[in-house]
Amino acid sequence: MAGLLERYEELLAAGELRPDDEQRAAAERLDALQKQLEVTPRSGGFLKRLFGSETPAPRGIYMWGGVGRGKSMLMDLFHDTLEVRAKRRAHFHEFMLDVHARLREERKKESGDPVLPVASQIAAEARVLAFDEMVVNNSADAMIMSRLFTALIEGGVTIVTTSNREPSELYKDGLNREHFLPFIALIEKKLDVITLNGPTDYRLERLGGADVWYTPIGPAATEKVREIFFRLTDYPPEDAEHVTGCDLQVGTARTIWVPKSLKGVAVFSFKRLCVDARGASDYLAIARNYHSVIVVAIPKMGPDMRNEAARFVTLIDALYEHGVKLIATADAQPADLYEAGDGRFEFDRTVSRLMEMQSADYLARGHGEQ
Repeated sequence: MAGLLERYEELLAAGELRPDDEQRAAAERLDALQKQLEVTPRSGGFLKRLFGSETPAPRGIYMWGGVGRGKSMLMDLFHDTLEVRAKRRAHFHEFMLDVHARLREERKKESGDPVLPVASQIAAEARVLAFDEMVVNNSADAMIMSRLFTALIEGGVTIVTTSNREPSELYKDGLNREHFLPFIALIEKKLDVITLNGPTDYRLERLGGADVWYTPIGPAATEKVREIFFRLTDYPPEDAEHVTGCDLQVGTARTIWVPKSLKGVAVFSFKRLCVDARGASDYLAIARNYHSVIVVAIPKMGPDMRNEAARFVTLIDALYEHGVKLIATADAQPADLYEAGDGRFEFDRTVSRLMEMQSADYLARGHGEQ
């Protein structure tokens, strides 16, 4: 089987990738780790490795940078070409759901701290864990991550992960963040931190000039945004039912449910965002945490929907100000969404922003850019 660097060179030669110095440096580091893992046998048990009586696992990697810089592509190449049987590739949120399920089972045994036996189970299944999109949105994850990952790494597991955030920015402003700081220190001590912030936004290219506003609501529009979702996330369409949601932290006291969340892309219905009672803090949390948001089933609104229209205005303001890419299915073009009612004059600004958000210049903006 061709190794990672060989496959990377093939993609460059075929024109599927552009030359990018930071991306190539990351590919070379991943290739070196791959070779090290393939020639280093794993021996002994979890506890022997945990307590230092075995050779430590090869040092892992934390790749972070802006969206669309090729992090997930490199992760896929690393995992697919790694000739190690005991390996696991998972979206980080899915992995943490599995961890919490295992912890619940261990707690039923009432035999002490459940983290170590869960780490032992995971280490027995995989000596290499490859995560995409490490992000921490809730205190439940934050409270256990330092202990869990310390046990995994000391127990012989090599961690490779991507993130849109540098380690020091993980779980920023989160509830009880002081309990999470040891995990940040662990990353900086035990993993090589690699920045991937080159000039090319490959995710924008994957939109391929596709429209981002589809009317009317119906099967054809749904199929179009479904296709865009998979372009942006690399997730196989046949596995659509396995894409899960997550709780997104809002401030220090609340969470909101994101029905589908993958690789910085979130999917919501208009009802969940604008019919249900929401405020600016909800929309800001979404805008800060997702580079692309798909909103389905936006209706035409009349005077009887002035509250929904006002929430929609606030939502679009938050997305626009953070450079979030908006993909939508709607019953009308922006100018015809809210033709009469309280706040109709103010809605003109939203129409203008919605039109701009479909432009090539806006779509080329990086997430968070003003």
